[in-house]
Amino acid sequence: MDSRRIRGTNPNIIAAARQLRQNLTPAEKILWQALNKRQLNGLKFRCQHPVESFIVDFYCPQHRLVIELDGEIHDRQVEYDAARTEKLNQLGYRVIRFRNQEVMANLSRVLQNIITEIKS
Repeated sequence: MDSRRIRGTNPNIIAAARQLRQNLTPAEKILWQALNKRQLNGLKFRCQHPVESFIVDFYCPQHRLVIELDGEIHDRQVEYDAARTEKLNQLGYRVIRFRNQEVMANLSRVLQNIITEIKS
């Protein structure tokens, strides 16, 4: 077993996360540019981060905050997303979601909402 592996994940999940990092959606790229390198209030974020059997879009380990971006496909998987959020909550993570369009149209408001969530 790789001692660097994140608890609860497996090599396939880790490989999938690496692949997703190489193929970010346009909205993910925009948000990642704003979160990367501690640009938001000095907070560390990870992109396409494995958590057990999930890969979350963005993760702030200091606050156990998961940020998910939802595109059109999420309109067809509302129940799955709700169950996934519930499972992440049970594991001790807070989950906030934004629509891709929100990121594209008003990044500053999305970033302010992230800061507000961290402060709460």
